[in-house]
Amino acid sequence: MRRYEQIYILRPSLSEDEITRVVENTNKLILDDEGGIIYLDKWGMRKLAYPIKKELQGYYVLCDFAASPEVVSEIERKFRIDDTVLKYLTVKVSDAISAEEISAAQTEAAAQAVALETEDETEESEKPEKVSEEVSSKEAPSKEAPSKEVPSKEVPSKEAPSEEAPSKEVPSKEVPTEDTAQ
Repeated sequence: MRRYEQIYILRPSLSEDEITRVVENTNKLILDDEGGIIYLDKWGMRKLAYPIKKELQGYYVLCDFAASPEVVSEIERKFRIDDTVLKYLTVKVSDAISAEEISAAQTEAAAQAVALETEDETEESEKPEKVSEEVSSKEAPSKEAPSKEVPSKEVPSKEAPSEEAPSKEVPSKEVPTEDTAQ
C-alpha cells in the first residue's frame, strides 16, 4: 500500500446528504481494498480561484489515506464520471506504508485535530482582549517613540509670481531709425 493525499471540490449546489454520499462512496472504495483512512477533513464552502464549470464556489474535502494504486485509479475514474465533482487532485505521499504506520498516523492526526480545536477555542476567548488593547494603543500615542513631524514644503501658487522664480523678460530689439540707418 501507498499513502496518498486527495483533495476534491464538489458543486456548491449539493445538499448535505449528497455531499455525504460522495464522501462515503469514496471512503468505501478505500476501505473495501483493505486500505485505511488516516484523516478526513471537510473544509466546507470556499470561493474558487477561478470559475470551474461556471461555478464560483465549491465544497472542499481533504482526505489522507493509504491504499493500493488500483484504488486511486478507480476513485479518479468515478470522479471523472460523476458530474458533482468539479476538480480533484491526488498526490502520493509515500511509496510504502505498513498497518502499524497507518494506525500511528491516525492517532497523530487525531491528536493534531484536538490540538487545533483547543487552540481555536483559546484564540476566540482572547480576541476581545486583543481588540481592546489595539484600540487603546491607537488612542494614546506611545511614550517610547516620539512622533516626528515632517516639515512641509511650500508650493508657490500659480496665480501670483513667486519671488524665487525670476520673471522672464524678452529683450526688445531696437528698430533702426532714420538717424542710425545712415
